[in-house]
Amino acid sequence: MARRKPSPKDAVVRQLHEALKRHYQPAHSAAKIAVKRYNSASVRVRIIDPDFEGQSLTARDDAIWEILDRLPDEVRSEIGLLLLLTPREAETSLMNLEFEKPAASPL
Repeated sequence: MARRKPSPKDAVVRQLHEALKRHYQPAHSAAKIAVKRYNSASVRVRIIDPDFEGQSLTARDDAIWEILDRLPDEVRSEIGLLLLLTPREAETSLMNLEFEKPAASPL
């Protein structure tokens, strides 16, 4: 069976995932990073990291955007959801549930 050539949209998911693995994961070995395409126009990013414990949402956001801001505009512009949770928060977060079992997209 012939291999399909990855679509440009898959390349966006791959670039986001690789950037976070390369620049965030080494200092946060317990972090779980997931990047999923939600629809043709947006990608969802989730990081579950015990190191987020005690950090404000703004501090978490700033740390991740410092990495994401290095990527091209056309990659960053597809991020529709950036979910940054501790493991405990992930257990009760409705947005985490939406990440795991997304509602159907109208696109």
